[in-house]
Amino acid sequence: MIKNLLPLLFTATLSLGQSPAQPAFVRDSLDAYIRRGMTDWQIPGLAIAIVKDGKVLVSKGYGVREVGKPELVDENTLFFIASNSKLFTGTALAKLDADKKLSLDDKVTKYLPGFTLYDPAATQLVTVRDLMSHHFGTKTFQGDFTFWDTDLPRAEIIRRMRLLKPTGQFRQDYGYCNAGFLTAGELIPVVTGQSWEQYVEQTIVRPLGMTNTYMLTAGAENRTNIARPHTSSFGLGGTQSLTRLPYDHVDNLAPAGSMVSCVKDLSRWLMMQLDSGRLDGQRILPWAVLQKTRDVTTVTRSRKSPVFPVHYSAYGLGVFQADYAGRQVYWHTGGAFGFVTNTCFVPEEKLAITILTNNDDQNFFEALRYQILDAYLGVPYTNRSQFFLNSARPEIAKQQQELAVLQARVDKKNKSEMLLTAYTGTFTNELYGTVTIKPAANGLTMTLEHHPGLTAQLDYMDGQTFRISYANRAFGVFPLTFLLTNGKPTSFDLKASDFVEYDAYRFTRK
Repeated sequence: MIKNLLPLLFTATLSLGQSPAQPAFVRDSLDAYIRRGMTDWQIPGLAIAIVKDGKVLVSKGYGVREVGKPELVDENTLFFIASNSKLFTGTALAKLDADKKLSLDDKVTKYLPGFTLYDPAATQLVTVRDLMSHHFGTKTFQGDFTFWDTDLPRAEIIRRMRLLKPTGQFRQDYGYCNAGFLTAGELIPVVTGQSWEQYVEQTIVRPLGMTNTYMLTAGAENRTNIARPHTSSFGLGGTQSLTRLPYDHVDNLAPAGSMVSCVKDLSRWLMMQLDSGRLDGQRILPWAVLQKTRDVTTVTRSRKSPVFPVHYSAYGLGVFQADYAGRQVYWHTGGAFGFVTNTCFVPEEKLAITILTNNDDQNFFEALRYQILDAYLGVPYTNRSQFFLNSARPEIAKQQQELAVLQARVDKKNKSEMLLTAYTGTFTNELYGTVTIKPAANGLTMTLEHHPGLTAQLDYMDGQTFRISYANRAFGVFPLTFLLTNGKPTSFDLKASDFVEYDAYRFTRK
């Protein structure tokens, strides 16, 4: 990894008191730990808040909003919080359940009569609660290449859920599903007449005084004091550098991950979680509503971790939970292109943490959370950041080697066995739609029907194999091999970054 890529500028915008109860790590070492971690992991900007015993003890910004520019991160700097939006959606549905507007155990087809899953039996059984429980039996992120950053409207994403063929069992096997949360959010207009974004803002966000939180990603590039997205991408030859990314546009998946916020606002959300639905002495939500979001719906792990003091983990309605050093810990992470974030709260300790970052290719945002939990919960010190770094290095080396090999194959400038025009045309996948391959100045180029503005370059290597490199580097660089029928290219498997979806899509010539 490239070290010391940028000067790590630091600004502390608010630090409310140095409580004697603060652990030594937080009191004496936190700033140095964060600065070192940002250097090691190439993070331009980070914001953090720590809440303890009803007070915001730490609310700070570190680094810059964008590489090469002087604007600093502070407690009001906006970040895409991505899947940290899910607990807002789960809370909204739990409140509607408490208000008798719906029941979490109602069948989805009661509100969306045409809703269909791949399995007819699951279609008849699936409830509102199931939509937010990640136990459809589908794989984690299945379908997201079709849904993420695309122009498909919300209703069409819900309709295409019928094409997600599960590999596991309904209500048994865990697989993280963004489309399920979208569907849950789209029940809100059916029972309230308000959109998901209107209802959540009016019912939760505004009453909490979260005045610098936005429900949608639209217009993010025009907001002041907003962090810019980055990734530690690999160049085509395998060298690594920090790359500025375009902002995601994911409002078609809004209930699953479209919110934009800052640590100052998220502190208020977390303080309410720690005080059983109250904030500043005022009741914001009934305690019963919060309890419903924390009830386990899906067990995600039931074996002791070899690394952390954890024996189980599970999922509720938009929030994970686990035991950690004997305490019940609730948390979620969020990932959008260029951003990874987390929120965490430990009611037994009246402790909460939120960390927002603008480089999506790093685990420091989680290492820091664990480091703070260790400090407050009395876990013996081990450098979590260094552990994650050591774990990441073999994979980084593997990726660099794979890209270098692809580059070497391109550099041979082999002559294609057939004219490049033989590979051009329109290819289709039932779930995604179509992609089109056309001649370009240096090889071939691909356009994708539902990803506006996204193109990919195809560079010939050998045999029937090209290197595909997406213009938005976050989508990745991969080999792409055409399959032949009667000597003619008729199909290929298209892969994107695991950050989007793990499996490739088979596209066949129309």
